Amino acid sequence: MPQPVPPPPPTGPVPASTPLRAPVAPGQRGAADRTEELDLSDLTETADRLQNAIGAVVEGKPEVIELALAVLFAEGHLLIEDVPGVGKTLLAKSMARAVDCSVRRIQFTPDLMPSDVTGVSVFNQETRQFEFKPGGVFANVVVGDEINRASPKTQSALLECMEERQVTVDGTTYQLEAPFIVVATQNPIEMEGTYPLPEAQRDRFMARLSMGYPAVADEIDMIDTHGAHTGLDTLEPVTDAAHMIKLIGLVRSVHVSDAVKQYAVALAGATRASQELRLGASPRATLHLVRAAKAWAALDGRDYVLPDDLQTLAAPVLAHRLLPTAEAQIGRREASQVVTDIVQQVPVPEGQPHT
Repeated sequence: MPQPVPPPPPTGPVPASTPLRAPVAPGQRGAADRTEELDLSDLTETADRLQNAIGAVVEGKPEVIELALAVLFAEGHLLIEDVPGVGKTLLAKSMARAVDCSVRRIQFTPDLMPSDVTGVSVFNQETRQFEFKPGGVFANVVVGDEINRASPKTQSALLECMEERQVTVDGTTYQLEAPFIVVATQNPIEMEGTYPLPEAQRDRFMARLSMGYPAVADEIDMIDTHGAHTGLDTLEPVTDAAHMIKLIGLVRSVHVSDAVKQYAVALAGATRASQELRLGASPRATLHLVRAAKAWAALDGRDYVLPDDLQTLAAPVLAHRLLPTAEAQIGRREASQVVTDIVQQVPVPEGQPHT
């Protein structure tokens, strides 16, 4: 007899007085002997284990790892931008290995074809029929290394799968399994052999972060730790895809008050009205900001979003989508600086975030 399928986790907002819980199917407790229901303590415990596991490989970057985990639990996509050699790919591979799920890596090169990303239909001589051969995006975690070294045509192959979690090839649509996250790395556009990401592609990444150079003490520890081998060799998964789906359901249920929603819309609207920007934040950017804030609040053990969460995430979530004017570029004003000024100028709502 087929086993009954457990109901999906709740997706709507709940009052702050109601503890967030997600159902767990009988017989799927795992190594930690989880109870029949998950709550925020399970999420924070899993996040701590992920932080420790990834931090053992990527040393001296706890803030970067925390932001990456927020994107992971918000079921968004992450863009890691920095100069070569600072650990962008190492962070992406560590995140992928810390979760026991399917992982595919796509090395973006100038000769990479869109069919290498999405898949292609191949004619089978024996069956006399076309068979679909899945591309690199058919995985729970897709690591796109140096995404801006591929042509814009190949970069655009990711648009549908990143937004709709599906791939259409030769008129047939294939659904991607949940959870699905693209962790892409890119070099600054002034580096040789790079193509700028299209605006539509950047808008599909929930957040962009920069690794930065390590501190002196961390770089010395890195030499001692990774001089002979990388920490990836010993990194063991701390959770699995099924558990992640339930935790993502908890994040979706984090409460956002009307005042906080209005604040998020006001921040996005201020970028559209800014004299220093010729392209402001899209409505998708507003949604991503709220979803990331839900994950940020859940990682802090709260079941409601504060305006502080939006302020903390505004630059990583909004800046990479914005286009400064020529005057701002001449004045060496970056989009992240404009966002920081907007956060200081837009008044904070006075309503209670719990209601």
